[in-house]
Amino acid sequence: MATLNRLAILDDFQGVALEMGPWKRLPPSLSVQVFRDNLADQDALVERLLPFDAILGIRERTPFPAALLKRLPNLKLLMTTGERNRAFDVAAANAQGITVCGTPSAGAPTVDITWGLILGLLRDLPAQTASLRAGTWQASGAPNSIGTSSEGLTLGVVGLGKLGTRVAKVGQALGMKVIAWSQNLTAEAAAAAGATRVEKAELFAQSDVVTLHMILSDRSRGIVGAAELAAMKPSAYIVNTSRGPLIDQPALIAALTEGRIAGAGIDVFDREPLPLDHPLLACPNTILTPHLGYVSRQNFAAYFHGAVETIEAYIADKPIRLLTP
Repeated sequence: MATLNRLAILDDFQGVALEMGPWKRLPPSLSVQVFRDNLADQDALVERLLPFDAILGIRERTPFPAALLKRLPNLKLLMTTGERNRAFDVAAANAQGITVCGTPSAGAPTVDITWGLILGLLRDLPAQTASLRAGTWQASGAPNSIGTSSEGLTLGVVGLGKLGTRVAKVGQALGMKVIAWSQNLTAEAAAAAGATRVEKAELFAQSDVVTLHMILSDRSRGIVGAAELAAMKPSAYIVNTSRGPLIDQPALIAALTEGRIAGAGIDVFDREPLPLDHPLLACPNTILTPHLGYVSRQNFAAYFHGAVETIEAYIADKPIRLLTP
C-alpha cells in the first residue's frame, strides 16, 4: 500500500472543489488543502507546494514544467482534471518518480460557451441587456444594435475535430453554411461533418463568424494573425474558446480598436487569470468570459469524483488513468 499525507487542490477559483467531490472517502490521515488563488511566481509556488506529496491541478491553470518539478522533491502523485494536460511535463515527472494521472470529464461544455458567445455577439445581447437595465427599450445607435440572425450566415470552423464538429452541427441546425479548415483536414472528413473544406484564406474572407477549435502547439500558435484578421469582413466576428495564443493578441486588439472587424467573443487569453490592465478589456464590441469552456457542474463533478478514485487507486498500488509523455 502506498501512502499520501497531504493533498493540495490548486486554483479553485470558485471555491467548489470540496463540495463537488466525495473527499470523505479518503483516509483521515490524508489532509486536503484548497487554494483559490493562482501563483505565477515559481519561487512562491515552490514555497507553497513543497510540503505536499499529492497535487491536483484544475486543467492548465498552473503549469508544471520540469524546472518546477525538480524543486518539489516530496511530490509523489500529480493529477490533472481531464484526460490530458499540455502544461504538465509528464516525461520530467516520470523521470523523477512522480506518478501523473488524469480524471474523466463529462460532455462537451465548451460547445455551449462557444454558441453563447456567437449568439450574444450576433444579437448584441450584453449591450441590449445593459440598455434595458438603464431604462432604454431596444437600444439604438450602435452598428450592431439591431442584431443579425444566424440563419443564412457562413460559419467558419478552424479545427474540425471533436469540438469543432459539434459546433458545426449546431450551426447547421441554425441554418448556417459551414466551411472548415485545418492543416490536416481533408475534403472527405469535412463533408462527413456536414461542412465544406476550404483553404485558410478563403475561410477568413468568406465567414460571417470564425470559431477556433484547435489545440495549442508550436504549429498552431499565432495561427490567426494580422493577415487573417485583415481578410475578414468588417461585419464578421471571431470567437476563441480553445487557447488564447492561437490568436496574435496585439493584432486582434488592433483590429477591434480600429473597427476592422465587427467584434470578438473570447473565453481564453494569453495570460490567465486576465490582468485588470489587459488591453482586451478595453476593446469595443467584445464578449469576454473567464475561461468557462470546461466549467460546468457535470464536468466538475466528473473531475473531482475521478480525482478521489485516482487517489484511492494510487494508495492501493494500482494507479489508473496514467498520462503518457
